[in-house]
Amino acid sequence: LLTAADPRTRRVFTSLPLYRWWRRLLNPLTCFVGTTVSEYALFPPADESAAITADTLVDQLMVDYSGCYPFLIVKDMPHQSPLLDATANAYAQRVAAACAHAGFLLLEGQALAYVPIDFNSTDDYLARLSAGRRKDIRRKLRAAAALHVETVPAGDARFADAAVRAEFYALYLNVYNQSELQFDLLSPAFFDAVLRDGTSGGIVFIYHHEGRMIGFNLCYVTHGNLVDKYVGFAYPQAREQSLYFVSWMHNLEYARARGLRHYIAGWTDPEIKAYLGAKFTFTRHAVYVRNRFLRAVVRFFAPRFERDRAWQEANTNAPSNHRP
Repeated sequence: LLTAADPRTRRVFTSLPLYRWWRRLLNPLTCFVGTTVSEYALFPPADESAAITADTLVDQLMVDYSGCYPFLIVKDMPHQSPLLDATANAYAQRVAAACAHAGFLLLEGQALAYVPIDFNSTDDYLARLSAGRRKDIRRKLRAAAALHVETVPAGDARFADAAVRAEFYALYLNVYNQSELQFDLLSPAFFDAVLRDGTSGGIVFIYHHEGRMIGFNLCYVTHGNLVDKYVGFAYPQAREQSLYFVSWMHNLEYARARGLRHYIAGWTDPEIKAYLGAKFTFTRHAVYVRNRFLRAVVRFFAPRFERDRAWQEANTNAPSNHRP
């Protein structure tokens, strides 16, 4: 329950007496309606949404799951997303309204970072940033001269080797283990599947330094967008080579060169993504708490679980759009 809480709230809970003994109570059995492989909850497509209305969908969720789980959460619902069409946004809005009517609490989700590909070159893109940021980013990008970048499709023959896949997974774990926010831990079997799936359209950008792989980015081109899904870094080499900055600009150039509409950079770390010029669109989570007393407690503390929105409101330089 503390995953999305602000740091102050987490410190309050973790400093309470005997926390190590009762903290398991903060991990209730929960049914999540959503998926790790999509930026947004997957609702029925436009040609089916008339038959599967938002009210029907939410009513069925309540019948099937609300009595079985202490928590039922419809996660990552888009809210007036610039990355979706009007039909998809309207359906998501109807689902949110149906959830609220059924007793769900609507909470702000994370900020999804994206960059419109409306520039002609890297220099054109950087020109939109402040002078201080341009200077800093250009300095970091000098590290690219010492890097070799491979572009490899998912399903490439090298991914048939279990040892190669294990190396990629180890780099993913490096990033996961040092992350402040940790959501679902993807399994080796999951990475085995996506790296070997040649039908998915996955693209793996592999970064080498002095003959050694120090990072990778697994991205997908879909609906005219480049979607950044999974990343792995070797530390400290990735930091020494400013790989986060280098890979960001590499992805932007890849998207620009192919005439794509957006680079979608994913969740987490909004501070650095804003620094690099990203815009943000927010999601919502609909949370149903079976216990009435706990439901009142969650409602009272709700603002403390909207850390990305709090971050945006505290930083006037952070791009803002589509405030609910």
